[in-house]
Amino acid sequence: MKLRLAAAALLPALAVLAPEALAAALSITVKHDLKAPRPSETITVPWSEVNRALPGALIQHIAVKDAKGRVLPSQVTNVKPLAKDPKNEGIAYGELIFQHDFAAGEQEATFTVEKIDELTPVFPVKAFARYVQERLDDFAWENDKLAHRTYGPALAAPAEPGSGKEVLVTSGLDLWFKRVPYPIVDRWYNKGHDHYHHDEGEGMDMYNVGKSRGAGGTGVWDGQTLYTAVNYSTWKVLANGPVRAIFELRYKGFDAAGTQVSEVKRFTVDAGHYLDQIDSTLTFEGKPSLPFAAGLNKTPTDKGQEPTIDVDRDQANGLLMQWVKQKSKGQFGVAVVLPGATGYAEDALNHLIVAQAASGKAVRYYAGGAWDRAGEITSREQWQGYVRAMAERYRSPVRVSTRPIP
Repeated sequence: MKLRLAAAALLPALAVLAPEALAAALSITVKHDLKAPRPSETITVPWSEVNRALPGALIQHIAVKDAKGRVLPSQVTNVKPLAKDPKNEGIAYGELIFQHDFAAGEQEATFTVEKIDELTPVFPVKAFARYVQERLDDFAWENDKLAHRTYGPALAAPAEPGSGKEVLVTSGLDLWFKRVPYPIVDRWYNKGHDHYHHDEGEGMDMYNVGKSRGAGGTGVWDGQTLYTAVNYSTWKVLANGPVRAIFELRYKGFDAAGTQVSEVKRFTVDAGHYLDQIDSTLTFEGKPSLPFAAGLNKTPTDKGQEPTIDVDRDQANGLLMQWVKQKSKGQFGVAVVLPGATGYAEDALNHLIVAQAASGKAVRYYAGGAWDRAGEITSREQWQGYVRAMAERYRSPVRVSTRPIP
């Protein structure tokens, strides 16, 4: 009798747990409101939702499948780097990430996450970031479309007499134009400094930064002068492919017309995109806000290229774009997308797009570029179309919902 009573008492609890504990898979539905295509749309699902439907699911034994049953490249982030999972339950994971190419007119897609007995495939890396100690504290990142770098403390340090060491003090962002989809950052650094300034079939570093903002660096604009941080001081990688890389760069405080300002940038680099998402957080005291500016170098080419540079502005959509024609190294586009832009400015080095920044609150913007010799974006009109389409996607993000499948 006591056993029957105990079993009866457990029935309500089992009824509550059954739909999730006994789920065979997690169904994910993704919707959006645009008629235009959304290639390489990145989809994120909190791992807590996966874990709730599939208790104990581990990244080594899961598969993300599309509606046709095809396994999709995916990754799982940590809640924080080196987070603990003492019972091996998957509780240290943060987000499940994968991508889908929405065709024109396709506004809904479904996916499943399943536990599998075999090992999850190792997918090709299409988003990657790393600290480059061997090249004067560079920090470099890339996806399958484009590569970048920016500069650290060692490059800014004074050169010892006779050392020949390069010195550059800037928080500008550099571009490395690619012609191939596979990772090249390590390959190019291993080839040596002189080689990656020449196109040997994979692309080249031909973008000029100097003391400018480069391709999307930031500062505080007071109406006459742009105040900026110098080279980054510390770095932290938060996620590293194969679909998305996330990292942070911290900058020491700088004086902006009497206001002391510090900055942290968080970069989100997605496979298949020519523009990276950048969240810049300025911290300061004594003012409700400061005029935040992101910029593009006015002289972005190597010497002798005799460039023609067309600049396009679209404040309603928060766009600042350049299309650059060079004498012998092809054509390229560079852009900043700054939602909520309040206007434009320029100084001797940079074209600027401006918005207001509150202390401690991130300003989100997007920056990147494309080279015609990569074969995908080959004209000013195509570059404008791409940037405008991406700005529309940023304004209309996808909506993700989940449900367990019994």
